Amino acid sequence: MRPTHAKDRSASTAAPPPTAAAAETSEAAETPGAAETPGAAETPGAAETSEAAGASLPRGPWARGRERHDEEAYPVASASFFAGSAEVREADADVPGAVGRVLDDVLAERLRRARSADPLFAEELAERVARFTLKGGKRTRAQLVWWAVRACAGRDPAAAAAALRIGGALELLQTCALVHDDVMDRAALRRGRPALHADLAEGYAGRVGDERAERFGQSAAVLAGDLALAWADDLVAETPLPPRTAMVVRRLWSDMRTEMVAGQFLDVRGQIAAAWSLPRVRRAACLKSALYSVGRPLALGAAAAGADDMTARRLGDAGRCVGMAFQLRDDLDDVFGDPRETGKACGGDIREGKPTYLLAVARARAEAAGDGAALAVLERWLGDTELTGRGLEQVRDVLVGTGARDAVESRIERLAARGLRHFDRAVLDAEGAGPLRALLLATAGARPDEERPDGDAARPRPAHGPYAHPVRSGAGSGR
Repeated sequence: MRPTHAKDRSASTAAPPPTAAAAETSEAAETPGAAETPGAAETPGAAETSEAAGASLPRGPWARGRERHDEEAYPVASASFFAGSAEVREADADVPGAVGRVLDDVLAERLRRARSADPLFAEELAERVARFTLKGGKRTRAQLVWWAVRACAGRDPAAAAAALRIGGALELLQTCALVHDDVMDRAALRRGRPALHADLAEGYAGRVGDERAERFGQSAAVLAGDLALAWADDLVAETPLPPRTAMVVRRLWSDMRTEMVAGQFLDVRGQIAAAWSLPRVRRAACLKSALYSVGRPLALGAAAAGADDMTARRLGDAGRCVGMAFQLRDDLDDVFGDPRETGKACGGDIREGKPTYLLAVARARAEAAGDGAALAVLERWLGDTELTGRGLEQVRDVLVGTGARDAVESRIERLAARGLRHFDRAVLDAEGAGPLRALLLATAGARPDEERPDGDAARPRPAHGPYAHPVRSGAGSGR
């Protein structure tokens, strides 16, 4: 068997981008709570599946000597990032750094243009967007694109250069998502530092008062997110690709942006409409995280590499499963995580009353078991912005006592195992497939294969009491 290489196939053979609806075709048929039963059948194609910076930013080696003073369009990157396959392999050692160097170059040019438009706008807003992006986290989405390209196209320099630019665009899109998310969630911290809107407000509080400064910070942060989105779109549009490959990549990019907004809307609407049905919660999670965080980055990498239909499909199936596991792990971390590692205070989803899968499972189980005390705790604290430490502990006790925490942990393990089975059926270049597989496992937040006695093994639910039996359909239908 031979690996899939971009140069072996026409870009026209790339799989058409799946729609969000296709990713969840069996969602409506799945019994709410069925997945909480160990060994329950799960459909592979379902939902699881403050200060301003100085005038310049750090510049990477690709940016040195490339200052421009002309006003013509910013020239797109080319495969000149890599003289040959050996340099592609060297970038493997530090993919986040390689993406960061591309962003150094691109953002320096964008900031020059922002200063040309208006120096104050550049100093107070554009530079904050650039700093936020350059100080990004693990750059997992960009790494997924890179290793998907490496697994599908080997060391092809042109495909590798495209992977770095698409990865950079994903970092800018993530900036947009996080900045807007913090405004919607009224979150004061991000990555252990003041959120962008809070940082903007702080700079004006002493001049105009706290209330007006807060409104300004929120409004300016919306514009900051819009700017990051515009820069992300520019970066994708300027990435040189063969015509048919470019068509597939841009269609995927378009779908991903729509899905991200749709998922976020369902998430916000769920807080108002008390949408606690498990299928609805899963759909929102699939759209806002499973596809956006894992599924689409993998698909973009496969498309940029010119992967064949079967390879793209199997990577897509793997991405949806791992992406859902990623979101479920995020749900757990929000309640049980260490703020020093997550960079934000625990209990944010509880304060906002977000219908996460974890909380929906706990509610469904408590209703099925007739546990009025557990339901009373959830009713008392979900959506309470003044959540206390005692209240958080009470909710944690309910999540543990109902078995919801163990059920979600088990589901993460099953999703990770299923995702890896899809992945292992794809014919890939071994040099890229190994790191990509390891990255998917880490992204899922699951235990390594060797630590799991059974790839589909699930933690047992409590053996006695009202929670010893499966949750059946009808539970968790609403507040």
